[in-house]
Amino acid sequence: MFVCSIFLRSLFDILFLCTMEIIHASYLISAPSVDLCPKPDRPEYAFIGRSNVGKSSLINMLCQKKEVAKVSRSPGKTQMINHFEVTGSDRKKWYLVDLPGYGFAKVSQSQRKSWEKMIEGYIRKRENLVNLFVLADSRLEPQQLDLEFVNQMGAWQVPFSIVFTKADKSTQKETANNVNRFMNTLKETWEELPIYFVTSAEKHLGSKKILSLVQAMNEEWWKNKV
Repeated sequence: MFVCSIFLRSLFDILFLCTMEIIHASYLISAPSVDLCPKPDRPEYAFIGRSNVGKSSLINMLCQKKEVAKVSRSPGKTQMINHFEVTGSDRKKWYLVDLPGYGFAKVSQSQRKSWEKMIEGYIRKRENLVNLFVLADSRLEPQQLDLEFVNQMGAWQVPFSIVFTKADKSTQKETANNVNRFMNTLKETWEELPIYFVTSAEKHLGSKKILSLVQAMNEEWWKNKV
């Protein structure tokens, strides 16, 4: 059985005490491997999900800018480890990372294996990765690929939280039902469930809660660096 990080859970309890906003975000670099990522001298938060889950829209919502991450009609456009330098309203700088989707678009088997190797290498080796945000489409019933990925994060002991996207595309009841089904399915393999957020890029839903978690984690990260 997997257990949610005690550190994550304790931070979640103080989420609403934090009020950080992103005041600046800019593209920094795209790396083909973890070894070529920027120097790990600040906290880092990565976003990943199946193709077409709304990852770019979520990132743009958090940054309050329309084109920080490019939104594409064709799934699978993100093909490298994309770093963005972010400054919060607390004047602290951190990295936001846009990762390729793990569902993969229509690509060759060799390309698929290359992406898988790159993603695993980043997730397991990036020393300043504070939290991985795993995105799932709230319009859908629990997808096996999402459940398997979440369980893999538990096996690797990677700190992560789940972000349900596109909550505006269904009724509130439908969204709640799908989220509950997903989390209830996780109870089969998790002793303590991961933290999760329900979001909508269209309605700016969930942004403050996610950034509150980031701020709390940032404070803890810098405190441990002193």
